[in-house]
Parts: sequence; C-alpha cells; structure tokens
Amino acid sequence: MIDVRMWGRALDQMPKLSKSEWQALDPVAKWLIACRASVLFMTFTAAALGGLMAWRAGSFQWDLWLATVLGLMFAHATNNLLNDYTDSRRGIDKDNYYRNQYGVHVLEDGLMNEGQFWRYLGVTAGIALLLGGWLVWQRSGLTVDLMLAGAFFVLFYTWPLKYYGLGEPAVLLVWGPLMVGGSYYVLAGHWSWAVAWLSLVFALGPTTVLFGKHTDKLEADRSKGVNTLPVILGERLSRRCVLGMIAAQYLLSIGLVLSGSFGWPLLLVLASLPALPRLFRVYQHPKPTEKPEGYPDEVWPLWFSAHAFRHTRRFTSLFLVGVVVDTLLS
Repeated sequence: MIDVRMWGRALDQMPKLSKSEWQALDPVAKWLIACRASVLFMTFTAAALGGLMAWRAGSFQWDLWLATVLGLMFAHATNNLLNDYTDSRRGIDKDNYYRNQYGVHVLEDGLMNEGQFWRYLGVTAGIALLLGGWLVWQRSGLTVDLMLAGAFFVLFYTWPLKYYGLGEPAVLLVWGPLMVGGSYYVLAGHWSWAVAWLSLVFALGPTTVLFGKHTDKLEADRSKGVNTLPVILGERLSRRCVLGMIAAQYLLSIGLVLSGSFGWPLLLVLASLPALPRLFRVYQHPKPTEKPEGYPDEVWPLWFSAHAFRHTRRFTSLFLVGVVVDTLLS
C-alpha cells in the first residue's frame, strides 16, 4: 500500500524502523529511506542554483534542466547506496557502528539481502547514467568530463577518499563547481568561473554537515581506521573549522553584494543570523556524552551534524530565494 506520509517523512529525516514496519512499506518509500533521501535537497538546490544562473544569462531550457537535476539526484542516491554497501562489506558498519544508530541501514539491519539491494542500486545508477548519457548527447564538450568527474566521486568517495581525509574537500568541490557550475554549463553551453565561485557559498553548507557528522563520530571512525579530516585534525579544531565555514558563507554573500555581482536580495541570508548564537554555543563545547533532555530520540546520536543540517537548510533556502528575487528584479 502506498504511504505518501512516509515519503514525506523520509524526505525530511532518516526514520528508524522495525523489520515489520519496513516490510509494510511500498517500494518508493523503501528506496527513499535506503538512499537517505532527506539529504537530496542539497543536490536539488545545487542544480536549481545552476539553473537560475543560466536563466540570468538567457540560456535556460526546461528539458535540459530537468534531466540535470534528476540525473544529479539519482547520482547522489547511488553514492549513498554505494557508501552503505562499501562500509558494510569492509566491516565498518558492523557491531552497532555509528551509522546504524541514527537511521536505517538496510544491509546491517537485515532489511534487504544483497540481491534486493543490488536491484535498487542498479535501477538508481541506471537512471543516473541514462540521464547523463542523454545530456552528453545533447551538449557533448565539457559535459563528458563533468560526467566522468561525477562518476569518479560516486565510485571512490567512500573508499579511498573518505578514508584518507579527502572526503570533506571532495564534497566542497562536488556540491560547488561540479554540480552548480556543471548545471550552468549544460544549460548555457559554456563554463563560467563567476558561477563556480558563487557555488562555493552554497557548497560550504553540505561541507559543514559532513564535517559535523564526521566530528560526531570521530572516535568511532578512529577505532575503525577511517581517517576522515576531523580524525586527522582533532575534535576541537574540527569544531572551529565548521564555525569558520559558516561565517564564510555570510561574509561571501555580503561580498557578492558589495562587489555588485548581486543585488540586495542576497542579503536575505542574514535572516538566519538570530539562530547563530545558539549554533556557535553548541560548537564551542564537546559533544554531550549522553542525549540531552528534550533532544529528539530520532536524531541522537547526531549532534554537530544535526545542528549544521538545520542551519544549512535555512541558509540555502534563503540563499536560493535571494538569487531568485535578484534574478527577477534584474
């Protein structure tokens, strides 16, 4: 039976389910949960931002944009599925590892066997490849290189990049120049360094979320030999890095307005400033050893990443609205 309410829940968070609850779900709901669809909004926003910049340049095409946004989202979903498969096969996600605690892990929780999992993965990756192939046929040129670069990160983010402190820089590159700049290229037919630099304002958001998650599970990763950047830098410096990246988002936005690249609507992101003192207080102290009173059960043990995620959703929404309004006014 189709459960649209569960679709919405899966798009908003990472639900924890029993085996009986899982078995009652429809295939779409299972796919949304398995591929962690709640984080796909960041990929949609990247493609939307690239599309808006193409619109400003008078080069927007609906068919190319829809293929781009769907292709990127299915590629991101493929990466999430491969991430779980790789870590499960390498033994990282065993013994109630951090990943198993904050959401469903379909392999470790025994909700899917490998055959079922590979069917989900095959369909997801197949759709991404078909859409990418169509875009290459339509645009060729740099589109081929962008697709190959995306495939590289999809296949090798989990291992070896994440294991050697390169996962966080990869996210900044992928959600910035590769996704936003690449979306613009597919629509406009030429590369724009101005769009690539703008994309970094947005890309810092997903990077803070990942940095926060890896700081949350720093000790668990260290014990498993997963040397993420927070493991290399240490917990205290990692917290400061996240605060620095968040501050950079606001400063870069203000800089874009002062330089004349964008108008005042981009300053809508400043509406998020009232929430910053609480966010900064969270990041100025180590993670609590136990779940604080009143903190949502479905979110714990995520702490730094959960706070960064809320800020990223708010900031990126305002950022996108600012770009839309500025585009309409200009």
